[in-house]
Amino acid sequence: MPLMADRNRIPDHFEAGGSAPTVNVLETAEAPRRCVRVGLINNMPDSALRDTESQFFKMLAAAAGDLPVHISLYSLPEISRDEQGKRHVSSFYRSIDDLPNSRLDAIIVTGSEPRQADLRQEPYWSRLAALLDWAETNTKSVVLSCLAAHASVFHSDGIERRPLSEKRCGVFDQSVVRSHALTEGVSGAMGFPHSRWNEVREEELSAAGYMILTKSARAGVDLFAKKKRRSLFVHFQGHPEYGARTLLKEYRRDVGRYLRQERETYPSMPSGYFDSESVKLATDFQERAQSKRDAELVADFPSEELARGLRHHWRSAALQIYGNWLQYVAARKIEPPRLAATASSSCRPRPY
Repeated sequence: MPLMADRNRIPDHFEAGGSAPTVNVLETAEAPRRCVRVGLINNMPDSALRDTESQFFKMLAAAAGDLPVHISLYSLPEISRDEQGKRHVSSFYRSIDDLPNSRLDAIIVTGSEPRQADLRQEPYWSRLAALLDWAETNTKSVVLSCLAAHASVFHSDGIERRPLSEKRCGVFDQSVVRSHALTEGVSGAMGFPHSRWNEVREEELSAAGYMILTKSARAGVDLFAKKKRRSLFVHFQGHPEYGARTLLKEYRRDVGRYLRQERETYPSMPSGYFDSESVKLATDFQERAQSKRDAELVADFPSEELARGLRHHWRSAALQIYGNWLQYVAARKIEPPRLAATASSSCRPRPY
């Protein structure tokens, strides 16, 4: 079923019949009563703002099945944006101050590119902390991505993110390590993209009562969850929503930063992402770039050649997890809490 959004709140790159997911234009009152209302709080920088919209719209549209999902866009106002980014947000996003009257069932909070070693020094910290507090009692569930996941566990449990020696970038195999409604139907090893400079560690999460659901021998914990007051907080250190080309775009961006001397070292190639032919192609370009560090060389970066070998092999597992999440939210919306344990609905979640 296509997503639904309010009139004049659908970004102009989502047009019916195009490659983007179909979004039905609806007045708020027209949404079906059983509709799950999701707020996407998109805090990504301008360079990734529209891509992030597209990734989550596609993910939710495909994962929802026949469940109606209404989506609204928000962003923390303290995120630095250029004029084009400000125009886009002001045109299609709602004010974060409208959340108390939003009647949302769930929210998804993206991260943002880290600027400060101490998260409390980020300009948006106070607003984000208040949002997390609000979500504990006003939503059925929250999904937190990457830096937002780190912010959540630090704010509520004092668990600090730990800096990595180098950026953890690539697609890393992981396994389901605990049976849970969120991972129902996901079997065997799967690989999700990661792109981060920091991590939170399993032993600290477990000690604070978080349920570790998936983890990787090389990338550590990925999916973990904890009930916080009335809401299930779902955390990803990775990015199951990423499209096949997202890591490639980030790699090209970082190569460009190296060529413009905005960073000291050439970025590491995303691990487990390129096939052997693409690895050779990327290595050849790296040798060329390191021998002639020229900003104009970024125009020769072989994006299209590298893209030909990419496979979106994490998509099915990502859709299963997000589908399970939407069903959990739907069940919590329609079932009185005192009857949830005995309800016979097909989307009834397992006990938490």
